[in-house]
Amino acid sequence: MLLRYPSSVFTIHGTSISTPTNPKGSRSMITNSTASDRATAPPRRRPMSAFEARVSLVLALASQASALSQRRTFLVDTATEAVKYVFPKRFESRNLEEALMAVPDLETVNFTVLSRTDRYEIREVEPYFIAETIMPGKTGFDFNGASQSFNVLAEYLFGKNTTKEKMEMTTPVLTRKGQSVGEKMEMTTPVITKRLEDQDKWQMSFVMPSKYGANLPVPKDPSVRIKEVPRKITAVLAFSGFATDEEVKRRESKLREALKSDRQFQIKEGATVEIAQYNPPFTLPFQRRNEIALEVERKEN
Repeated sequence: MLLRYPSSVFTIHGTSISTPTNPKGSRSMITNSTASDRATAPPRRRPMSAFEARVSLVLALASQASALSQRRTFLVDTATEAVKYVFPKRFESRNLEEALMAVPDLETVNFTVLSRTDRYEIREVEPYFIAETIMPGKTGFDFNGASQSFNVLAEYLFGKNTTKEKMEMTTPVLTRKGQSVGEKMEMTTPVITKRLEDQDKWQMSFVMPSKYGANLPVPKDPSVRIKEVPRKITAVLAFSGFATDEEVKRRESKLREALKSDRQFQIKEGATVEIAQYNPPFTLPFQRRNEIALEVERKEN
C-alpha cells in the first residue's frame, strides 16, 4: 500500500511507511520489518544438476562400501586371531600334566625331537632370530620388570620400527640368564629371558616371524636388539602353572639331575637356563605350558 504524507512515518500492521521530504514530492518508500533479515540471509543454493547428483551418489556409495569393507576386514582379522587362542595346538605329551597343556596356534621355533624320556626330551633347534631387551628387575620374573620388557618388545613387533611394519605375534616368550651378550635370537613363542653373567641382568626375547629372515625392521627403541640364535641341541623339561623364580630353580635342579644319567647327551659347559612361556596371561594355570631348557652336547664315545 502506498501513501503520500509530508515528512511523516506511520506503522501499519508491522510495516514502516516513510515519506521523505523533498521538493519534488517523491513517492513514499515502504520498508517491511523483515527486509533486513532477507538482506542478511545466505543466498539460495542453486539446484543440483542431474550429473552432479549422480556423482554425489556414487561417492557416497563408494565411501559406505569402503567403511563396510574395512569393518569386515577388521572382523575377519579379529576372528582369525581369536581362533588361534580358542583352538590351540598341543605338543606330544608324556604325562597327564602335559596332556592338559595347550599353546596358541602361532608360529614358533622349529625343532626336531632326538630322544625322549619320561622327564625331558632332547631337541635339535633350528636357527632363528629374536628381538631382545634387558630387563630392569633383578630377577627374570619380577612382575613390573617383566611387564615393562614385554611392552617394549611388543611395541617393536607392532610397528615401533623404522618401517612401521606390523609383524605377527609368535610364541614363546623367552627369558634367559647367564649367557654372552653376543648371541643372536629370534621372536616367536616362547618369550625368552636371559641373565648376563657379569651384570646380574636378565634378558627377555621375542622370536621373530621366520618370513623376514635377517631382513627384520630396525627397532626405533635403542634398548631393543635383533640377534640370530644358531642351531643348537637342548634338553627341555615342560611344566604347567606360572613361572616364578622359585619354580624355575626347582625345575632346573631336577633337569640337571636327570641329565646326569643320560647316555647320549651332557650339559654343555657354561650352559645357563632358558625359560619359554607359551601362553597369554588369561590362560588357566593347568593349561599353561612353560619349558626349562639347557643347552647340551653329545658325549664323546
